[in-house]
Amino acid sequence: MAKRNKKNNSMEKVDDESKGVGKLKMFFYWFIIPFLFTLFILLLVAQLTNVNVFEKAKELTGVGQPKVVTEDIKTERLEKKVVSIQAEIQEKEAQIDKLQIELDNSSKTNESLLIEQQRLLDEIDNLQREQTSTKKEYSSIVSTFEKMSAKAAAPVITKMSDAEALRILSSLKPDTVAQIFEKMTPDAAAKYTELMTKQ
Repeated sequence: MAKRNKKNNSMEKVDDESKGVGKLKMFFYWFIIPFLFTLFILLLVAQLTNVNVFEKAKELTGVGQPKVVTEDIKTERLEKKVVSIQAEIQEKEAQIDKLQIELDNSSKTNESLLIEQQRLLDEIDNLQREQTSTKKEYSSIVSTFEKMSAKAAAPVITKMSDAEALRILSSLKPDTVAQIFEKMTPDAAAKYTELMTKQ
């Protein structure tokens, strides 16, 4: 009995499997094959009539078509561009104004520097003229001391400031200086000799 039950169970399984395969075959025969046959016929007709199936599919679905740009969209885009360009222009004008201010400040600074330079040049000219006149005066003083007697020159030099006395003694001839030192006190002569050696 157990063997019969096993045979019946295996037969039932085979029947169930054949029914499952049968349903799949039915689906294949009734739907897949006719669909493929119809598709083949449509492609053949499209080929004979020179119709591009892919382009037609794009037209029907709307994929890949360029967007239609209306006048409003164009106007809006142009307005945005105009606004951005105007903003750039304003920014450039601000930069130009800033650079113009810097240029004006630089020009004013240059003018003030030129004025200062001219003032300094005038001052140098005045100092050179004064120096020239001082040199003339000094040379006339030195020549006066050379003409003076040593007895008269010695007390005058001792009454002067050390700097002035040293300047005059340095400009005199050595013989004249020696004669003046002879007429000075030994302390004064030693002091001026020491100052002359340090110079």
